[in-house]
Amino acid sequence: MTGEPVAGVERWGGYVPAWRLARAVLGRAWDTPSVPGERSVCAGDEDSLTMGIEAALACTGGDAGEIDAIFFATTTAPYAEKQGAATIAAVLDRSGVLTADVTGTLRAGTTALRAALGAVRAGTARKALVVAADARPAEPATTMEQLFGDGAAALIVGSRPVAEVTGEASVAEDFTGPWRRTGDPYVRSFEPKLETEYGYLRPVERAVREALAAAGITPDAVSRFAAYAPDSRAWSQAAKRAGLAGGRDPLLAQVGNLGAAHAPLALCAALDEAAPGEHIVLAGQGEGADALVLRVSSGVEAARPAASVAGLIASKRMLPSYESYLRFRRLLPSDASDPRSSTVTYWRDRAQALPLYGVRCTACGVVQFPANRSCIECFAFDRMEPAKLARRGAVFTFTLDHLAGGEYLETPVPRAVVDLDGGGRIFLEVTDADPRAVRIGMPVELTFRKIHEGAGFKNYYWKARAARVAPQGSAPA
Repeated sequence: MTGEPVAGVERWGGYVPAWRLARAVLGRAWDTPSVPGERSVCAGDEDSLTMGIEAALACTGGDAGEIDAIFFATTTAPYAEKQGAATIAAVLDRSGVLTADVTGTLRAGTTALRAALGAVRAGTARKALVVAADARPAEPATTMEQLFGDGAAALIVGSRPVAEVTGEASVAEDFTGPWRRTGDPYVRSFEPKLETEYGYLRPVERAVREALAAAGITPDAVSRFAAYAPDSRAWSQAAKRAGLAGGRDPLLAQVGNLGAAHAPLALCAALDEAAPGEHIVLAGQGEGADALVLRVSSGVEAARPAASVAGLIASKRMLPSYESYLRFRRLLPSDASDPRSSTVTYWRDRAQALPLYGVRCTACGVVQFPANRSCIECFAFDRMEPAKLARRGAVFTFTLDHLAGGEYLETPVPRAVVDLDGGGRIFLEVTDADPRAVRIGMPVELTFRKIHEGAGFKNYYWKARAARVAPQGSAPA
């Protein structure tokens, strides 16, 4: 790629849901053989968009000021007609950006990355954010149900990379499998061996070899292989056929096949550990393949996010039963009421609800939420200025509520008043929590979640959770 402007990954961040389901539990539920390991499961208030936002916040660290383009890659977008990238931009408080959803293929993540690289090289974006997330639906009692997992990754692409892209290639292949039509509840497949050989191995091998040639290096110069694969055996076969060193995929056994997010999250895991001078091959597959070669530079250590992919994987809670998984996936019948909701109200409050703005009284300095005209402390009127709220704080007080979503739950839902760092007090539901562990003074962080689907559209807002992962170099919380 001699002569092209420099571009590559400047920062990265991943997200793996807290919940895991042992594949042995799935096997016992259906009296079928189980695959070793576990799969990640997004909670009932999570979807591909909320997971993608988690990864984006981890990647940007809350500072998205130089991002001029946002690409959202997924096969499980919350809407068939409504852009997810625009919601990500709203949460990041970036309205003047190009937004685009890349969907319809498992290699959406690597395709979006190639689009972001093109925008940076062309000078149409200073930095571009690629967010990839998936929560693919698998038919109960199938191997897919055991192999699939949920997760997300985000990458900032810029002209001052710590992992420069030195070679890339794409192969298009009109191959049917796996697939899901509009209206299909589950991913479908017809012949795994044929899909692996012709749909996966051959295009991946070709794309990887062409990307290596474009980078001007041989396979033995590559240290790490970050790639999507339908299963662990296919991953090993792909590495071998491309001439790359063996090893194992860091995700498949512990969290599963993450769809469009798999290759980008595998890249995040590789960058978490890579040393300067290493070469990484990234490969995505789906109706062909994308491959990119990245050369790691000396700035990689400083760019690493606070929470590593390994830390997110280690920080987990086990689902106790298959029924819990079915509830999360909303596969059980429910008589829950349809909450009243208004698209007008949601739009009106978007500046508060998405990027999370309150107000600060210019007379006394007290930060308050939601925004109002009269100060709750000194009663000054119309003396307010916008104040961006922090996403960390501590529980001021809480209650345990057995009524949630029109249903009575035996396990109560914690709801807490949280004092935010830097000022402001907010009332939030606590998620991913053991109700018995919630206490006054408990440190929490805010997480973007799905509240309900009242009036036929998805309502998103913030919840609180205990901090999951300690900074790199520390033990997981």
